Amino acid sequence: MSDVVSEIQSAPPPESRLPPLPPSLRRPRIWPGVGVVAVMWLVAVGPRWLELEPFLRFLGVFWAPIVGTAGVVVWWLFFSRLRWSDRLLTPAACVTIGVVACAAMAKSDGVQSSMSVIWFYAARMVLTVWVLWLIATPSLRWPLRRAGLLAALVLTWGYFACLRFEGVDGQMNGSVQWRWAPKAEDIYLAEAAAKPAPAAAAAETLTLQPGDWPGFRGPNRDDRRTGVRISTDWTRHPPRQLWRHRVGPGWGSFAVVGNHLYTQEQRGNDEAVVCYNADTGGEIWAHSDPARFTEPVAGPGPRATPTFHDSKVYALGAKGQLNCLDAATGQVVWTRDVVADCGAKVPQWGFAASPLVMNGVVTVFAGGPDGKSVLGYNASSGDPVWHGGDGLLGYSSPHPAKLDGVEQVLMATEKGLTAFEPAHGEVLWRHDWPLLGMFRVVQPTVLDDSDVLLAANTGARRIHVNHSGDGWTTEEVWTSGAFKPFFNDLVLDKDYLYGFDGVNFTCVSLEDGKGRWRTSKYAAGQVLLLADQDLLLVLSEQGDAALVEAKPESYKEVARFKALEGKTWNHPVVAGGKLFVRNGEEAACYELTEMDATGPSK
Repeated sequence: MSDVVSEIQSAPPPESRLPPLPPSLRRPRIWPGVGVVAVMWLVAVGPRWLELEPFLRFLGVFWAPIVGTAGVVVWWLFFSRLRWSDRLLTPAACVTIGVVACAAMAKSDGVQSSMSVIWFYAARMVLTVWVLWLIATPSLRWPLRRAGLLAALVLTWGYFACLRFEGVDGQMNGSVQWRWAPKAEDIYLAEAAAKPAPAAAAAETLTLQPGDWPGFRGPNRDDRRTGVRISTDWTRHPPRQLWRHRVGPGWGSFAVVGNHLYTQEQRGNDEAVVCYNADTGGEIWAHSDPARFTEPVAGPGPRATPTFHDSKVYALGAKGQLNCLDAATGQVVWTRDVVADCGAKVPQWGFAASPLVMNGVVTVFAGGPDGKSVLGYNASSGDPVWHGGDGLLGYSSPHPAKLDGVEQVLMATEKGLTAFEPAHGEVLWRHDWPLLGMFRVVQPTVLDDSDVLLAANTGARRIHVNHSGDGWTTEEVWTSGAFKPFFNDLVLDKDYLYGFDGVNFTCVSLEDGKGRWRTSKYAAGQVLLLADQDLLLVLSEQGDAALVEAKPESYKEVARFKALEGKTWNHPVVAGGKLFVRNGEEAACYELTEMDATGPSK
């Protein structure tokens, strides 16, 4: 009897002896999909939570859809427990709906914009909705659940088909608008078409005067303004707006010569070098070339700033068109195609080097192969003079320097820093500090007659340059990870650097590379030094202009006002007692109250 009882007790329960359910009746296994989606969102937003530098945030946003899509495919095909028809047809339906949505977006907004919406937004949300629907509907029979899943995917794709990608900010946060909303560029073009054409500009010989600003970041490309003292009490003496109007997209700054204000902008399918009246904002002349460059992050428009030299203006377009124009009339003196001259490809983010003129030669970064990284042209005729260097990646501009009394052109690339003799292009010295697969944007900073700072989003390095006879050598003084500027330039005041570590505005000691203070109030802005007052004029990414004390002891903002609307990555300019600012949508001029020995002078 006991044997019978033991046999009954050891027998498996009746339900365990039942045959397994066929795939058509099984509930899908959901938990692997939940884990995949959680990991995907961690990859996307984790770098932001950890306050990592912007490029790492971009990599997180970029790789998140890859991680999510790969994980969901593996889960759905091999671990969902569904019958194979559902495992294959549901992903196929999702892809088909996505292709239709992408085609609809691309028809009106272009392939890049549509792919950006899908990559940065839609893919993550489609995968998330997929898993959430299954979590929310466990009680539904599978045929109804499957139909609801397909409907949810159609609605999700349809929502994103109604959006237009508007680029990202300095923290890699994307921006979208309804696809049918007018673009700022379209509004500008409509307004420009309604205006009468400007009268022909008068021929005259323009020369630099004290207080002018001849090109990118000023006479020495260091964003340093001397000979100017302004009121810091912007409550009693605020900057007075003289003019403000829309401009075409573009991410360069201004050159200012007297009452001539030069910049570059996109005008529909043309790139334009434009001269405005600095006093009124009215257009004096514009030179246009049929070219349009655009990419998802910053959108359309030229990237460089025109350079004034010897009554001429030199401007490099985003696709490599180098123009020399008469500064008074805009008439073409000569033009070159950088791509044809060196065999380079148009860079991923466009040509961004502002031309530099030294010793009768205009130099630009081209990134060409076979020793054609930097090109030198005769400033008067446009004839090629020299080429040199081996850097292929870079969005920095040629930089003037005088080290140990010797004039030279510095060029920062992914290889490091190279110094060229300006007239003939001989390589004087180079300092290797490679960035694997990366690029440099920030200008090198000349610290004194023997030291240079090279910075990128991986850190900053102080380099000591030795000169003995005809030979040059370099040595590392220090390398710091406390200062990692991405595309925002910095200024030097006394023994301290002031600039952007990612999206944090910071003060760094020149002696050891260690930080003194930081603030996140300006996001990915730009800075200009008013050296006579030890003041930093910061133009924030949100378009605010602020005055900050250039003091290492502590951060102190003394004044602020709203100068522009919209994303602002362009460098500010102070010239002739005025503040000139612009971004990809508008430009403005403000009169600054100057100070003399007795107080405000106007």
